[in-house]
Amino acid sequence: MWKRIVLVLVAVAVAAVLYLQFSELPEPLAADSQSSQMLQPGPYRAASFDLTLVDDARPTQVNGSFAGADSRELVTRIWYPAELIGKKGEAAASPRPLLIYSHGFMSQRTGGSYQAKHLASHGYIVAAMDYPLTHFGAPGGPLVMDVVNQPGDISFLLDQFLSWNEEPGHQFYGAIDASRIGAFGLSLGGMTSTLVAYHPRLRDERVAAAVSIAGPSFMFAEPYFKQRRLPFMMVASDIDAMVEYQSNAAPIISKVDNAILVSIDSASHTGFADAARYLRWLNNADSIGCAHIKENVDAATEEPWFDLIGSPEEGIAHVDPTPLCEMDPLPSAMNPVRQHWLTTLAVASFFQSQFAESAAERARHAAFLREVLPAEQAEVSVQLAAGAALAKSQ
Repeated sequence: MWKRIVLVLVAVAVAAVLYLQFSELPEPLAADSQSSQMLQPGPYRAASFDLTLVDDARPTQVNGSFAGADSRELVTRIWYPAELIGKKGEAAASPRPLLIYSHGFMSQRTGGSYQAKHLASHGYIVAAMDYPLTHFGAPGGPLVMDVVNQPGDISFLLDQFLSWNEEPGHQFYGAIDASRIGAFGLSLGGMTSTLVAYHPRLRDERVAAAVSIAGPSFMFAEPYFKQRRLPFMMVASDIDAMVEYQSNAAPIISKVDNAILVSIDSASHTGFADAARYLRWLNNADSIGCAHIKENVDAATEEPWFDLIGSPEEGIAHVDPTPLCEMDPLPSAMNPVRQHWLTTLAVASFFQSQFAESAAERARHAAFLREVLPAEQAEVSVQLAAGAALAKSQ
């Protein structure tokens, strides 16, 4: 009898896994479309591993019940193209582009896994950290204001990679192309990427291109983006319940003279995160996201906020943010899996338009992002500011 019970339980578990894996999936992209071809994995196996890095030069602040620390501990995941990275003391086959992904508030380093795996299969090294005080399990509770310290975490991680790049025998010896470094992130991670790209005190000049996915940007005035010129893309949605489109995304192409704005109609804010694939049965994944995040953000912003980011002289506008999660009722949102596909296409084609090996490849991906993606996918629109730094078709 016990054997029969065990078999039944195993069968139920297998059925549950299959249901989670294969049910409620969107229709595949048209097989003969360029979008479908671009979404295919690249020629390399995307391998990954975790490690913990410690920045002894920078402290972690006191946070509620957490007494603080003299260092910043960064649990980090690295994805890489397995066939191209050196093994057994050998140098890498060729130096690769390096991208740093930043997670959103109350998320973690795996929040962009679906993008990282795709990019690694196409030859990129991608790294993401659990930021000490904004990730889901932060000691003392997630603290949104620690975002101002996150550009420094990116700089520390870049220092590590470039040190490894020069260290014979290291796995990443000869693996990093210092001229092809990018930053991208979701929500608070999108804001982090915008800080590390442009901020007069916090930026890292080694970052050569940046993407903000539904990141808050209302506080960044036009002069903020005049302090440095680099390729920049915003990916956003018209029904985002957390980071309101009109005050954050819509003004980007008027603020940034070489920006690209990719709008994905009916995408939810939560749907940009990797774990949202498990929420595809919901009418709108922001019903879960708002329930988890609003109380924590409100509690975390009782202290002055804009003075921590910067001054008006640094391009920081001290204006009131749009309140979170006030859409009622929430509109229907697209299936998060489809949202992942469209986001991956936009982000990968942007970075390929900047960092692909040849001018012809850069131009091909630029043309795809600029013309083909919005033509093939009805939910996607692409706007370019004057002088947007996309490679031109040959």
